[in-house]
Amino acid sequence: METVMKNELFKIGPFTVYGYGLMIAIGVLAAYGVGEYRARKYERGEYGNGTDESGEIKADHVFNFVIWCVVGGFLGAKVLYLITDMKNIWADPSIVLNFADGWVVYGGIIGGILSAMLYSRIHGLRFLAYFDLLIPSVALAQGFGRIGCFLAGCCYGRETDSPFAIVFHEARYAPNGVALVPTQLISSGLDFLNFFVLVWLAKRKKADGQIGALYLVFYSIGRFVLEFYRGDLIRGSVGALSTSQFISLFTVAAGGFLFFWCGKKE
Repeated sequence: METVMKNELFKIGPFTVYGYGLMIAIGVLAAYGVGEYRARKYERGEYGNGTDESGEIKADHVFNFVIWCVVGGFLGAKVLYLITDMKNIWADPSIVLNFADGWVVYGGIIGGILSAMLYSRIHGLRFLAYFDLLIPSVALAQGFGRIGCFLAGCCYGRETDSPFAIVFHEARYAPNGVALVPTQLISSGLDFLNFFVLVWLAKRKKADGQIGALYLVFYSIGRFVLEFYRGDLIRGSVGALSTSQFISLFTVAAGGFLFFWCGKKE
């Protein structure tokens, strides 16, 4: 399959609408909409067993959670990128001021979770209950975000002879004119699948925190495997593993521990 990149979708006066930014915006709005919809169902007692200290999940908190997590997520994504690219930053400190490029998804996940924990602590909420409520929305937002990666040509795959390949011609980041594994689209599909599975499991969980734990496990496994097919490994490595694979080992272990600890605690 061949494609001509259309990251610059259209212009409104002096403003250019980019595919990557548009997909991020759609992802955030979809995450918020689904999160609030599911919170309303919790409030009505239609499913789920998550509660805050007042006795039930409050949909009024969802918007604030989303804002905190978006800000914390972007900060975390940028900080982790700067950490992994420290060698180049020492050589060219101006990289720090480049806000158009340089984001690491795992940093965004960690930053978003820490921000949600802080908000919960400030407002006296049970973090694990809201973690379970909102983490499927995170997977949904990631699905749209990876479509944005596809439009921008970043996070591209390795060269391949497979018929299930994509050829870019005007990509800014991916090599043009060669068949590549469509890692962005595969990742997007896995994220959407993760969303639907987590929503289904949320109705069957035994304890607060288990859905968040399963998100960490599912995402980490998928990311670890997909990294073998990524072609932009200039992002860094730890021994034989890419940086993301190395982090995946810890997040899948953390998810597994959290799942069983929450169940035992319940």
